[in-house]
Amino acid sequence: MDTCDLAGLLETLCPMFVLVDEDGRITRVGPTLQKLHPDHPMAGKEFLEVFELVRPRAVTSLSALMSLVGTKLHLKLHDTPRTALKGLIVPLPQGKGAVINLSFGISILDAVRDYSLTSSDFSGTDLAIELLYLVEAKSAAMEASRSLNLRLQGAMLAAEEQAFTDILTGLKNRRAMDVFLGHLISGNSPFALMHLDLDFFKSVNDQYGHAAGDFVLQHAARIMVEETRNEDTVARIGGDEFVIIFKALSDEGVLTAIAERLIERLQQPMIFENNTCQISASIGTALSTQFTPPKAAEILNAADLALYEAKRKGRSRHCLYSTLAGLQQGDATSGVSSG
Repeated sequence: MDTCDLAGLLETLCPMFVLVDEDGRITRVGPTLQKLHPDHPMAGKEFLEVFELVRPRAVTSLSALMSLVGTKLHLKLHDTPRTALKGLIVPLPQGKGAVINLSFGISILDAVRDYSLTSSDFSGTDLAIELLYLVEAKSAAMEASRSLNLRLQGAMLAAEEQAFTDILTGLKNRRAMDVFLGHLISGNSPFALMHLDLDFFKSVNDQYGHAAGDFVLQHAARIMVEETRNEDTVARIGGDEFVIIFKALSDEGVLTAIAERLIERLQQPMIFENNTCQISASIGTALSTQFTPPKAAEILNAADLALYEAKRKGRSRHCLYSTLAGLQQGDATSGVSSG
């Protein structure tokens, strides 16, 4: 068998081989081994110029290397990343050189991490291929797991968002309001709570139908979002009832100005299918700072009492809750001031 035939056979059986001539010069390397040195062809170089013999030591010539037949060689590439290899040397007939088989000698971790080798880079009979199959299977499984986790996370976020969203208006719902109130109270964050009720909404439903009512609710929701900040929370908590939570806002003058803008805009005629829908809004507002310690139920009740007072005084108005003694005793009219 000539050298070319031998090299072809070796490429199939052990693609991590080195073929050296009688002078110790590399004449052929396996395709996988060359991938460890992709920019610098090994052929034509001295074997010990490319590879450092770690064990046994003190070998500086091919003749000395030939004396190691049957001994496991521990090698390293001279170039970074200084990959460690193991192999066996087999002399060729008539002193024409030797074959050094390194097929079993590369760390699977190094093969994957440093050179991105896969099972296709090794002979089908190579034991390393079994480990590479495991590495590839693990990599595929981890990628599938990451993809599944991302989909599950997206589905969970979508489900959570849906659970906290009023489908008709796109606002937060009562559940979301309760959660947000709980976070503010547990974090000792001051806030104002505005309870808003649409006046004459039932008349729109009765006169023009539920489609018109839905249109009015959606239009009202847009107005409330436009009149509030990104950090505020607007929630629909009932048919025509809304709650607006103003984070870190306790200035009654500012709150009154916001309420007045809401009332002014909401009482503007809304046209639905050539029908004029006319509503207004009554609003009651309470501050978390009026309660020590603040409790969600008490603040909601205080805003509700203020809303009731706004309706009692003729609707289309805003009332602020206060902590006067009479209201603490349950008198809904004595501790509320018009805003």
